[in-house]
Amino acid sequence: MPKPLAGIRVIELANFIAGPLCGTLLGDMGADVVKIEPLKGEMGRQTPPIRNGESVSFAALNRNKRSLVLDLKRPEACEIIRKLAAKSDVLVEANRPGALEKLGLGGEDLKAVNPRLVYTSVSGFGQTGPDRRRAGVNLIVEAFSGILSVTGEPGKMPFRPGVQTADVFGAMFATYATLASLVGAARNGEGRIADVSLVEASIATAAWEAAEYLETGQVPQPLGNRHRLTAPYQLFETKDKRYLAIGTPNDMLFAKLMQVLGLEAHLADPLFSTYAKRKINEDALVALVEPAVREWQSDDLEKALMLVGVPCGRLNNFKEVFEHPQMVARDMVREIEHPRLGKMRVARNPILLDHDGPDITRPCPMLGQHSEEILRELGYAQGAIEALVASGVTKLATEPPRTVAAE
Repeated sequence: MPKPLAGIRVIELANFIAGPLCGTLLGDMGADVVKIEPLKGEMGRQTPPIRNGESVSFAALNRNKRSLVLDLKRPEACEIIRKLAAKSDVLVEANRPGALEKLGLGGEDLKAVNPRLVYTSVSGFGQTGPDRRRAGVNLIVEAFSGILSVTGEPGKMPFRPGVQTADVFGAMFATYATLASLVGAARNGEGRIADVSLVEASIATAAWEAAEYLETGQVPQPLGNRHRLTAPYQLFETKDKRYLAIGTPNDMLFAKLMQVLGLEAHLADPLFSTYAKRKINEDALVALVEPAVREWQSDDLEKALMLVGVPCGRLNNFKEVFEHPQMVARDMVREIEHPRLGKMRVARNPILLDHDGPDITRPCPMLGQHSEEILRELGYAQGAIEALVASGVTKLATEPPRTVAAE
């Protein structure tokens, strides 16, 4: 059977993470994703690490796509986009608001060409409002949205997250908007224009923090490793100087933790008798738990807590997580082959379906690898394609790719 999005064509006009990750997630599920790139390639192609002239970071975010090079400053290129839109189901773009409208490639422009088209726009601050054209890269979005205000230790400079949260949140919501709009188009024959703001996507993920402020008027503060609602729920240092994450979100789990740590006598203490009281008296509770945890080796305590069902996990680095038996058993790492990079180990899509689920059917494309192929599909003859190449409207791959067999 075909994959869930087989037969869906997606045009991607985006760079770096948010838009491209949305395109990749759609491509993993079987969509034909046509990535539109400028003559010098998407900016992500320049990000390290670079091997054999290709960005490994770009490769990780752009699998399952075809590359069509177009200079959108040329009217011939914009006409190609219109022809492609007429035969496509989705367009995902992540340009400065208003930029594509100036080229006649905005949502209303292309829906006039194809009323069923789903047009998803991803931007830092949204398509409307006084700051709509404000630059909004990941760190700036994390700062503006309030996310950074609740990270790090109280009273100190916040720490930015170690991963690109704003871009990834934006990609998730863009994918959600696109899929929901595709369902609507299938049911009523009309596509939608989706406006996804990275700032608003970040705010949406701060559900507890936003709820706290909107209900009480109190500004949420950073808590270090602690949880906003429950205790104990944080990282603890062990005897071997490792860190173990431990969470006890109900009375039963709290009791089991205290028993494993030899602290069961404190279960009768009225300060710790309920969920709410444990949070109110967190300082006193942590003062008991921390020294008890430091008496244990991390592996031994993790095993002891897992045995009784207490949620816990040793803080892993990426080597440890990819080599963990659970990840090995789940086949989280796949091997593919790229025309220039050769064999590559990559993390698979995190979703598993019972059949015909997401996989990697092609590595990320070389710049312009599919320009000729896609133009032919749009009806351009060989002479017309050669003329477009000669005039700088499009570009073909600098070398033919080797035939690769996807795993």
